Amino acid sequence: MANVVLRQLAKTYPGGVQAVRDVNLEIADGEFVVLVGPSGSGKTTILRMIAGLEDISAGEIQISGQRVNDVAPAGRDVAMVFQNHALYPHLSVRQNLTFGLTVRRTPKVEIERRIHEAARMLAIEHLLDRRPRELSGGERQRVALGRAIVRKPKMFLFDEPLSNLDAALRVQMRAELARLHQRLKTTILYVTHDQAEAMTLGQRIVVMDRGIVRQIDTPLNLYRRPTNRFVGAFIGSPAMNFLAGEISGGDFRLTGGGTIRLDCALAAGAIPPGPATLGVRPEDLLTAGVGLPLASVTLDVVEHLGHEAMGHFDLAGNRCVARLACDTAAQPGDQLTLAIRPTALHLFAGDSAGRRLN
Repeated sequence: MANVVLRQLAKTYPGGVQAVRDVNLEIADGEFVVLVGPSGSGKTTILRMIAGLEDISAGEIQISGQRVNDVAPAGRDVAMVFQNHALYPHLSVRQNLTFGLTVRRTPKVEIERRIHEAARMLAIEHLLDRRPRELSGGERQRVALGRAIVRKPKMFLFDEPLSNLDAALRVQMRAELARLHQRLKTTILYVTHDQAEAMTLGQRIVVMDRGIVRQIDTPLNLYRRPTNRFVGAFIGSPAMNFLAGEISGGDFRLTGGGTIRLDCALAAGAIPPGPATLGVRPEDLLTAGVGLPLASVTLDVVEHLGHEAMGHFDLAGNRCVARLACDTAAQPGDQLTLAIRPTALHLFAGDSAGRRLN
């Protein structure tokens, strides 16, 4: 296993494009950490710098206490699993699994032991004599995982390995990856733009935006206490609702009209007056029960998803969505009287940084 330390890591491409800016991160032995963020946020660049496939512009990378900035990829003892499986099409599954071990002159007895161990772990024993073209997408992904596992590296680097699979297979492979980590106890750094993958797999999540780390935290803390508006918007599906307005005394005054009393939910005087954005998650908009009175709204779209329903509406010029009961009879054109769960208010500064205020 390996612990990994990134200190002020940066990557600048020709022309002055800053892909990664002053990233500081410590990953413990055996920890599963996920890098998540929109396209272009620097996630894969960080992964490639750790693997040695991308030069570092500034900063330092340590693996197991060793500075590896100038160490060749082969000397870092990390295994990378890519988005495209990168299997050798002319080789059998067995040959794909053994290729790296043969190059390293691993004894044949040890190669066989590792192959059968990985094949049993990934349930691909019956596929060992097939070619990649004879496999399904999920089977090819298992082989790619097996090729990394047989190396017994200090660390696994995953670059969106499930993005080419269909939705049902992604869910299945997520569970298999989680079980795999529990069995191997190996350090994993996993890149994805899919927040469902991040939330279900990561022990900690690093939220990236334009090369900058916006927050590092556990999945639950990211969801419940985002440190800024970007994290609040990115984490959660459907996304957090945002209402523009201004804090004055114990009130939040919506820009489009209307007032929400805050003093019963927040400590008096704890939030400075001025422009702000109120964030509310869809499940915290209540259609029944006690809450902070919000408004009566008219539904314009209702999505019935089986296990739940989503009601879409306009409130003071802001597009919003509320999570409704699965057996709701609500239809477009119906009116709902909404309140906000008092313990679930997220207040952010009204400027571009949007830092958390409460």
